[in-house]
Amino acid sequence: MVKGITRRVIVIKSPDRRLFEEAIFIVREDALTEPGVTPDDIIKEAQDVADNYIRSNLKPKRLKLPPSVFALLGAGVTGAIWLLAWMFW
Repeated sequence: MVKGITRRVIVIKSPDRRLFEEAIFIVREDALTEPGVTPDDIIKEAQDVADNYIRSNLKPKRLKLPPSVFALLGAGVTGAIWLLAWMFW
C-alpha cells in the first residue's frame, strides 16, 4: 500500500557484500531543521549505526583446524604422558 507521504531516506552501501548489500535509514522530518545538524552529520551517524550493528552481531571467527591436527595433538599429549609415566615409574 502506497501513501502520499514523502520521506527522506539514506542508503548506505556495504563495502563487504557478504553480510548485507545496503542499509536503509529513514530520516526524521525535523532532523535537518535542528540547529548545527548538516547532511554530512546525518550520513556519518547512519554509517556509525551500521558499523556498530555489524560489530555487535558478528561472531568472532574461530580457528578451524582439520581433524588430522586434533589427532596429532591427541597423540602428542598421549605420548608425553607415557614418557612422563615411564620416567617417574
